[in-house]
Amino acid sequence: MDIEQISKNNSMYVSKVIDLTNPEKNVIYNMTHEEAVNIVKSGDVEAVRKIDGQFSLISVEEKTIRMARSIGRPIRYFIAKRAAGPQLIIAERIDVIFDYLKKEGMDDQFHPSYTRMAPAHYITKIELLGCPDPNPIYTRFFTPERNKYAPNSIKQIGADYIGAVYKEIKKWLQYRATEGPIGVTFSAGIDSGSVFLLMYHALKELGESPSRLKAFTLSIDGDGADLMQARKFLQKLDLELFLEPIELDYKALNWKEAISVVEDYKPLDIQSATMNLSLLQGVRSRYPDWKYIIDGDGGDENLKDYPIEDNPELTIRSVLNNLMLYHEGWGVESIKHSLTYSGGLSRGYMRTFSPADLLGFEGFSPYTLPNVIEISEGVPYIDMTDWDHKKLYDLKGQIVFEGVKAITGMEMPIFEKRRFQHGVASKDNFNKHFPEKEITYRKEFLSKYE
Repeated sequence: MDIEQISKNNSMYVSKVIDLTNPEKNVIYNMTHEEAVNIVKSGDVEAVRKIDGQFSLISVEEKTIRMARSIGRPIRYFIAKRAAGPQLIIAERIDVIFDYLKKEGMDDQFHPSYTRMAPAHYITKIELLGCPDPNPIYTRFFTPERNKYAPNSIKQIGADYIGAVYKEIKKWLQYRATEGPIGVTFSAGIDSGSVFLLMYHALKELGESPSRLKAFTLSIDGDGADLMQARKFLQKLDLELFLEPIELDYKALNWKEAISVVEDYKPLDIQSATMNLSLLQGVRSRYPDWKYIIDGDGGDENLKDYPIEDNPELTIRSVLNNLMLYHEGWGVESIKHSLTYSGGLSRGYMRTFSPADLLGFEGFSPYTLPNVIEISEGVPYIDMTDWDHKKLYDLKGQIVFEGVKAITGMEMPIFEKRRFQHGVASKDNFNKHFPEKEITYRKEFLSKYE
């Protein structure tokens, strides 16, 4: 929709906002879309935090625009210049902004680095004043309390954490995914494994048939450890009938296509997106009308389960001392904050959102919701690990195992951590397919706009 301002500022500029987002993709449980927009318009951070669900919301009040989003609903914006005044274009994707500018004959103003991504968990306020327009102002609306649990309360932490995930899954089933089949993108790791078992339990508890559920596992050229792991996981719980392998040829992997879909160039995210895109393309070709997909994205970020040694910028102290570092990056006031992208999973979630969205699925990642993150940030990681890497990595399995057992009564198999992109193909095929250096991915991304 187009929202055109009717008032003029002191310089007689007319401000115009073009909103190309789709509000129907929002999932808000406790109020209407209009009510949520009005809360964002108020700038009241406590009220915005009470909006329950996943959302990207845009309010326009004369020259003042406010945007607020959760991790699961990325949005971007671009300020164009007309003779009459500034024009703000808001969309979910860079190419949508670019296509609009081409249609309006303003694409000579465009470069992808001039676009901005609104960061999750903040109200982004923009004043359209003319030339030059000031930088956005960011006001945090989600600040979870840290270290609120006792160090020896792992069972309570697990029950609360997985209990929060379970509540989000049940709400989604009751108010959004009310009918039709549901697919889990399933590697049988801790996150996708827990999501599958919670979905299975929720369907039964709500009196619905678990036959709505399928676990989709990708295998390339018969290789990869995920499919074997998925079978072991489900066999142990006598649930193997839910497994549906998506077995594809090596040629199904296309990292250049993944860059176009995700509109980014970070190697790990593009590798993950390449696999996710292939998996979902396989599901779509098999099931043309399939709609709902659920996954475990966000679980690693919540419980800080990434190999710190793989990132020279990180230390265990930086990970454990900074609020939601894996979710938000170094923070919007940091010199490391990108002007083009937000940080952490707030940026990286495009690897999950975009492939599903462009293929016509409605995706859901319960681990990305503030109600869940709030519990995970309350874990006293330092006291529970004493800065020990291995203790930190083991902690996630312990918490989720206890939580799944508390909620479902099932003892979930726990396997050694492996990134999604490393579990679907042989190591040789993986190394042969993906470039080593980020600059290769970056050049491919920029080539889309030459």
